Amino acid sequence: MILIGQYDSPFVRRVAIAMSFYGITFEHRPWSVFRDTAKLAPFNPLTRVPTLVLDSGETVIESAYILDYLDELAGAENALIPAAGAARREALKVCALACGLGDKAVSLVYERLLHKEKSEVWMSRCATQMDAVLDALETDRAQRDGAFWFGDKIGHADIAVACALQFAREAHPSVFTAPRWPALIAYADKFEELPEFKSFVQVFSPPPENS
Repeated sequence: MILIGQYDSPFVRRVAIAMSFYGITFEHRPWSVFRDTAKLAPFNPLTRVPTLVLDSGETVIESAYILDYLDELAGAENALIPAAGAARREALKVCALACGLGDKAVSLVYERLLHKEKSEVWMSRCATQMDAVLDALETDRAQRDGAFWFGDKIGHADIAVACALQFAREAHPSVFTAPRWPALIAYADKFEELPEFKSFVQVFSPPPENS
């Protein structure tokens, strides 16, 4: 398999980390959606990452669908998410919140990087949405005692939250106020020390605020 995308993307990174926990080996092509558009387009007409190219040549796109495919390969007993029912819905909700956080953090980067005239309304909306998600996750996490969000082993929810949080902190240091979310920060920092997380790191360098 070939995983396309750079590890400074929280979406590419969550796929790579999940593949590591599943013991699935892959070739990595760290293509940029901007600099390597021509290379990426034949595999994904949206020119988005992550894109997973299977050994058959088939491509799977979008992190949620890639992970769904990987869960199928791993089998229900080994999957990093419950197979059905309320437990699955709860895990998917946390994943959705984390991915929404990552999406809004990426949107803020694009606004600052690509637009000479910034939309203060849009930037404020994204920042407000990020804060609201972080508040919700902080409240949820503070009520839990276990090392993992659900159950006694790491799951997609843990990986998604940790990856999104790391990206938000790196991409928006002026927006992200760490003391506001102590339980969430302490929780995510523990995962960043795991070898599966350390193996897939690319520090994000945010563009200047006024570029």
